[in-house]
Amino acid sequence: MNNTPVIIYTDGGCIGNPGPGGWAAILQYGAREKELSGRFRETTNNRMELRAAIEAIETLKRPCPIELYTDSSYVRNGITQWVHDWLHNGWRTANKKPVKNQDLWRRLLTALERHSSAGGVTWHWTKGHAGNDLNERVDVLANTAARSVTTADPVDKEELRLGD
Repeated sequence: MNNTPVIIYTDGGCIGNPGPGGWAAILQYGAREKELSGRFRETTNNRMELRAAIEAIETLKRPCPIELYTDSSYVRNGITQWVHDWLHNGWRTANKKPVKNQDLWRRLLTALERHSSAGGVTWHWTKGHAGNDLNERVDVLANTAARSVTTADPVDKEELRLGD
Protein backbone atom coordinates (compact mmCIF):
# COMPACT_ATOMS: atom_id res chain seq x y z
CA MET A 1 0.00 0.00 0.00
CA ASN A 2 1.29 3.44 -0.92
CA ASN A 3 1.49 5.80 2.06
CA THR A 4 1.97 8.95 -0.02
CA PRO A 5 -0.93 11.21 0.92
CA VAL A 6 -3.17 13.08 -1.45
CA ILE A 7 -2.87 16.80 -0.65
CA ILE A 8 -6.18 18.66 -0.86
CA TYR A 9 -6.87 22.38 -0.53
CA THR A 10 -10.51 23.45 -0.32
CA ASP A 11 -12.49 26.66 -0.21
CA GLY A 12 -16.04 27.82 -0.53
CA GLY A 13 -17.94 31.05 -0.32
CA CYS A 14 -20.93 33.12 -1.30
CA ILE A 15 -21.75 36.51 -2.71
CA GLY A 16 -23.96 37.48 0.20
CA ASN A 17 -24.78 34.85 2.81
CA PRO A 18 -27.07 33.30 1.74
CA GLY A 19 -26.56 34.00 -1.93
CA PRO A 20 -24.90 32.64 -5.05
CA GLY A 21 -22.04 30.40 -4.00
CA GLY A 22 -19.10 28.44 -5.24
CA TRP A 23 -16.80 25.74 -3.93
CA ALA A 24 -13.42 24.56 -5.16
CA ALA A 25 -10.69 22.05 -4.43
CA ILE A 26 -7.18 21.35 -5.64
CA LEU A 27 -5.98 17.76 -5.31
CA GLN A 28 -2.29 16.90 -5.61
CA TYR A 29 -0.71 13.47 -5.75
CA GLY A 30 2.95 13.47 -6.61
CA ALA A 31 3.33 15.50 -9.82
CA ARG A 32 -0.38 15.20 -10.67
CA GLU A 33 -2.85 17.93 -9.91
CA LYS A 34 -6.60 18.25 -10.41
CA GLU A 35 -8.87 21.26 -9.91
CA LEU A 36 -12.56 20.89 -9.07
CA SER A 37 -15.27 23.49 -8.62
CA GLY A 38 -19.02 23.85 -8.52
CA ARG A 39 -21.70 26.45 -7.93
CA PHE A 40 -25.21 26.95 -6.60
CA ARG A 41 -27.51 29.90 -7.14
CA GLU A 42 -28.53 30.08 -3.49
CA THR A 43 -26.55 28.64 -0.60
CA THR A 44 -24.41 29.64 2.39
CA ASN A 45 -20.68 30.02 3.01
CA ASN A 46 -20.62 27.05 5.37
CA ARG A 47 -22.41 24.76 2.91
CA MET A 48 -19.91 25.69 0.20
CA GLU A 49 -16.96 25.02 2.53
CA LEU A 50 -18.41 21.60 3.39
CA ARG A 51 -19.18 20.77 -0.24
CA ALA A 52 -15.59 21.55 -1.25
CA ALA A 53 -14.25 18.97 1.21
CA ILE A 54 -16.93 16.39 0.33
CA GLU A 55 -16.52 16.71 -3.43
CA ALA A 56 -12.73 16.47 -3.19
CA ILE A 57 -12.78 13.38 -0.98
CA GLU A 58 -15.53 11.68 -3.01
CA THR A 59 -13.52 12.24 -6.21
CA LEU A 60 -10.76 9.88 -5.05
CA LYS A 61 -11.16 6.50 -6.71
CA ARG A 62 -9.64 4.34 -3.97
CA PRO A 63 -8.89 4.61 -0.24
CA CYS A 64 -5.80 6.67 0.50
CA PRO A 65 -4.27 8.87 3.19
CA ILE A 66 -5.31 12.50 2.80
CA GLU A 67 -3.88 15.78 4.08
CA LEU A 68 -6.72 18.30 3.76
CA TYR A 69 -6.18 22.04 4.16
CA THR A 70 -9.08 24.41 4.76
CA ASP A 71 -9.35 28.00 5.92
CA SER A 72 -12.75 27.16 7.43
CA SER A 73 -12.65 26.74 11.20
CA TYR A 74 -16.29 25.61 10.92
CA VAL A 75 -15.32 22.60 8.80
CA ARG A 76 -12.15 21.70 10.65
CA ASN A 77 -13.61 22.07 14.15
CA GLY A 78 -16.87 20.45 13.10
CA ILE A 79 -15.25 17.28 11.79
CA THR A 80 -12.46 16.98 14.37
CA GLN A 81 -14.37 18.03 17.51
CA TRP A 82 -18.08 18.85 17.36
CA VAL A 83 -19.32 15.91 15.28
CA HIS A 84 -18.59 13.43 18.07
CA ASP A 85 -20.97 15.28 20.42
CA TRP A 86 -23.56 15.70 17.65
CA LEU A 87 -23.60 11.95 17.04
CA HIS A 88 -23.83 11.24 20.78
CA ASN A 89 -26.67 13.78 21.14
CA GLY A 90 -28.73 12.55 18.18
CA TRP A 91 -27.59 15.35 15.81
CA ARG A 92 -28.39 18.06 18.33
CA THR A 93 -26.11 20.87 19.49
CA ALA A 94 -25.21 21.51 23.12
CA ASN A 95 -28.21 23.89 23.11
CA LYS A 96 -30.47 20.99 22.01
CA LYS A 97 -31.04 22.55 18.58
CA PRO A 98 -30.77 20.48 15.38
CA VAL A 99 -27.29 20.63 13.84
CA LYS A 100 -27.22 22.90 10.79
CA ASN A 101 -26.10 21.37 7.49
CA GLN A 102 -26.63 17.91 8.92
CA ASP A 103 -27.17 16.48 5.43
CA LEU A 104 -23.67 17.54 4.39
CA TRP A 105 -22.05 16.54 7.69
CA ARG A 106 -23.51 13.04 7.25
CA ARG A 107 -22.28 12.91 3.66
CA LEU A 108 -18.79 13.99 4.79
CA LEU A 109 -18.70 11.26 7.44
CA THR A 110 -19.64 8.68 4.80
CA ALA A 111 -16.92 9.96 2.46
CA LEU A 112 -14.35 9.74 5.26
CA GLU A 113 -15.22 6.13 6.15
CA ARG A 114 -13.91 4.96 2.79
CA HIS A 115 -10.43 6.29 3.56
CA SER A 116 -10.10 5.21 7.19
CA SER A 117 -8.36 1.92 6.31
CA ALA A 118 -5.70 3.86 4.38
CA GLY A 119 -4.88 6.27 7.18
CA GLY A 120 -7.86 8.58 6.89
CA VAL A 121 -7.84 12.34 6.64
CA THR A 122 -5.60 14.67 8.58
CA TRP A 123 -7.34 18.04 8.84
CA HIS A 124 -5.30 21.24 8.73
CA TRP A 125 -6.49 24.78 9.20
CA THR A 126 -4.68 27.40 7.15
CA LYS A 127 -5.14 31.14 7.45
CA GLY A 128 -7.00 32.51 4.44
CA HIS A 129 -5.59 35.34 2.35
CA ALA A 130 -2.19 34.97 3.97
CA GLY A 131 -0.01 34.17 0.97
CA ASN A 132 -0.33 30.37 0.83
CA ASP A 133 -0.26 29.77 -2.95
CA LEU A 134 -2.65 26.81 -3.02
CA ASN A 135 -5.08 28.44 -0.61
CA GLU A 136 -5.05 31.59 -2.75
CA ARG A 137 -5.65 29.57 -5.95
CA VAL A 138 -8.54 27.60 -4.49
CA ASP A 139 -10.06 30.89 -3.26
CA VAL A 140 -9.93 32.29 -6.80
CA LEU A 141 -11.55 29.12 -8.17
CA ALA A 142 -14.38 29.24 -5.60
CA ASN A 143 -15.01 32.95 -6.18
CA THR A 144 -14.97 32.47 -9.95
CA ALA A 145 -17.57 29.73 -9.58
CA ALA A 146 -19.77 31.92 -7.35
CA ARG A 147 -19.54 34.86 -9.77
CA SER A 148 -20.54 32.65 -12.72
CA VAL A 149 -23.82 31.40 -11.20
CA THR A 150 -26.86 31.50 -13.49
CA THR A 151 -30.56 30.94 -12.90
CA ALA A 152 -30.09 27.44 -14.33
CA ASP A 153 -27.85 26.44 -11.40
CA PRO A 154 -29.46 24.51 -8.52
CA VAL A 155 -30.40 25.86 -5.10
CA ASP A 156 -28.41 24.28 -2.26
CA LYS A 157 -30.80 24.03 0.66
CA GLU A 158 -30.37 21.71 3.56
CA GLU A 159 -32.15 18.40 3.19
CA LEU A 160 -33.87 17.96 6.53
CA ARG A 161 -34.07 14.48 7.98
CA LEU A 162 -37.19 13.75 9.93
CA GLY A 163 -37.53 10.95 12.42
CA ASP A 164 -33.86 10.50 13.25
